[in-house]
Formats: sequence, structure tokens, C-alpha cells
Amino acid sequence: MLFNARKTNVSIYYIEIFTMATEALWSNKLRTGLTMLGMIIGISSVIGITSIGQGVQKATEKEIQSLGTNVLQVFAGAAVRGNVSQGLGSTSTLTWEDAKEMALQASSAEVVSAYLQRQGQVVYEEKNISTTIYGTDLSYPEARNTYPQAGRFFNQEELNGIKQVVVLGPTAKRNLFGDNSNVIGQIIRIQGEAYEVIGIMEAKGSQGPIDRDDGVYIPLTSMSARVVGNNALSGISVNNILVKSSNQEQLLAAQFQITNLLRIRHNIYPPQADDFRITNQADIIKTFSSIVALLTVMVVAIAGISLVVGGIGIANIMLVSVVERTREIGIRKAVGAKNSAILTQFLAEAIIISTLGGGIGIGGGILIAFGAATVFKLPFVISVSSIIIASGLSFGVGLLAGVVPARNAARLDPIAALRSE
Repeated sequence: MLFNARKTNVSIYYIEIFTMATEALWSNKLRTGLTMLGMIIGISSVIGITSIGQGVQKATEKEIQSLGTNVLQVFAGAAVRGNVSQGLGSTSTLTWEDAKEMALQASSAEVVSAYLQRQGQVVYEEKNISTTIYGTDLSYPEARNTYPQAGRFFNQEELNGIKQVVVLGPTAKRNLFGDNSNVIGQIIRIQGEAYEVIGIMEAKGSQGPIDRDDGVYIPLTSMSARVVGNNALSGISVNNILVKSSNQEQLLAAQFQITNLLRIRHNIYPPQADDFRITNQADIIKTFSSIVALLTVMVVAIAGISLVVGGIGIANIMLVSVVERTREIGIRKAVGAKNSAILTQFLAEAIIISTLGGGIGIGGGILIAFGAATVFKLPFVISVSSIIIASGLSFGVGLLAGVVPARNAARLDPIAALRSE
């Protein structure tokens, strides 16, 4: 019974301390609100930025994975004009024959597809649009993991016969035909040549600023002969070759085999530089994730400065509060208040300010993250760890910022405090 009585007395004591601290803060609402502002900005920034960074990372990973993480891209070399590189694929160093040899000799390659792309004009009646024209072989849908949602892709006979048939991307179809769903069999003009629409590709969405649905697909032979013109001394020149392995473990083996094969075919020997470049989708994901994580850490660190500023603000306001309430403290000590009670009240005020500011900041951070996810169409990701860390930081900052003012208040001499005006 004695233990329970003591426990009850302690509970009442802390409730009274908390009540007095709350009343003191409420009597100075404007000052309390301004003091909390630094904590609110800091916590909401940390949570919002962390969430947005994770959302961007997940969205990009999803887009890259939709193309397949077990895919290599072999780019043609870069042309140099006036000491300025024109970018990968700007020179004719890869051919369709290279791709065919890869399919035959690279045992780790499950699917090999070559394609040639150019920007060009596509016309239907009065509609004239600029879009990307892809000249591909038959393996392209499997290599890119994208298939027709209506109609079909072109076949071997059409590829061999340089037939003028076309498969439209969803965006190109919408730009040319609007909401008309009956487009199979329609005739469009590509660079002035008539092509029959035989299919519509499935939607793949955007990859950053690039709309992957804005394009048209024609046989590689037709692309080379009718759109680009034969642009290699032998064979058909291509910009890119896609190599798909059965799994990620086979990618390194495929990359090694393809590198050696192309060096032999292109007569490249050390110390000569390769006239091609191979990129790995899995490496792209890892690199991008590392960059986003680094940027997120950097921005969160900057946002953390707001927490430091908020803590300094709490400490300054509490120090001012001690000076303003010197006479109040003197009266309380004169009627028997212990130093520990004064110390606890001022600590409680600092902790209430920081904890309440942290709570509002957490809510603000979640709203910022939700707003960014809605506007930019990103996954809405809230990290539980960031909320826990933010909560701990807000409590810790309040505790640390309140120690010195609370100690100063507790050490005031009651006689000197009562004489204070």
C-alpha cells in the first residue's frame, strides 16, 4: 500500500509539472509557435525528402526492371566532330551481322536483337507528327519484354521481303488516330513512304523524360533500305544490339563472350580502344540507386541543419523565458519548490515544444511526400525508420536545448530572484 501511495504521489507530481509547463507555453502562444517552427521545418524536410528520394528510386528501378535486369545493351561507338563526341550510336560500328554472330556463338545469350532508330515524320491524313522510328528484327519484342496488345508484330517473310508494314506505339497511335480503335489495316506515311498498320504495342510508360510508347516499329530491312539508306560498307548498320540472358548470373559471361567476339570481328587488338560499349541493366540500377541514396543523404543532412537551428531557437527562447520569469521562480522557491521541480518544469517545456513541433513536422513531411507522389506520379513511400529517427531527434533536441536554461532556472537564488523586476 505504501509503495502504491508513493507511486500515485509521483504520478500526481509529474502531472502537475506537465500541466504547469503546458500552461506556461500556452500563455505565450506566439513565442511557442515560433520556437517550434524550426523543429517543424527540419522534421518535415527530413521525412519528405527521404520519402521522395525513395519514391524516385523505386519508380526508376521499376522502369528499368520492366525492360529486364538480365539484359545487356551493346552500343555502337561515338562519332567525334570538332573534338566533340556525338554520343553512343552516332557512328556505324555495329551491324546486323554482328548480332547474328552473337546469337550463334555467345552461349550465354538467350535472345539477341538488333535495331536502328531515327527521329522522323509520320503522317496520317492531316496529322503529321515527329516520333522515333525503330527498325528492328523479329527478336525485339522478346528482348525488350514488350509485345503487341492488338494486331501482331511483323514476321520473317515481311522482314526478308523489305515489306512496308508498321507497328505503332500507344502514344504514336493516339497522336495519329486519337481515340479511334479501328486502326489495323490503315495506311500511314513514314518519311514519305506508305506503310500498313498491322499492330499496336502494349503501353510501357515513361522512363524519366523519355516516353517509351512514342515510337513506331518497322522491319530493320525496310528501315535500312527506305528510311536511312544503306549506311554500312557491308551488311546493315545498327545503333544498338540487345542481349538477353536466362538470368542475371549469366550476364557477366555473356558480356565477356560478346566483348571478345566483337573485338575479333572488328579487328581490335590491344592497346586499341573498343569501337562499341556494353552496359548492364543491373549495373544501371545499382549505380542509379547509389546516386539517389547519396543525394538523399546530402539533402537530409542539409535539412538536419534546420533541426540544429530549431534546437538553438528552443535554447534561446528558454533562456529568455528564465530571465522573464525570474520573479516567478523566486516566489515558487520561497514557498518551498525544490530545485528539481524547477529543473523538471523547464525541461518539460523544452521537450513539449520539440515533441509537439516534431509531431507536426512528421505530419507535414507525410503530406509533402504524398503531394509529391501525386503530382509527379511516384510511388508513395514512407520510411518507418525515418519517422522513428525524426521522433527521436525531436525529443533529443528538446532535451539537450532545455538542459542549460533549466539548470540556470534551478540555480537561481530565491532572494535575488524576488528582488528582480
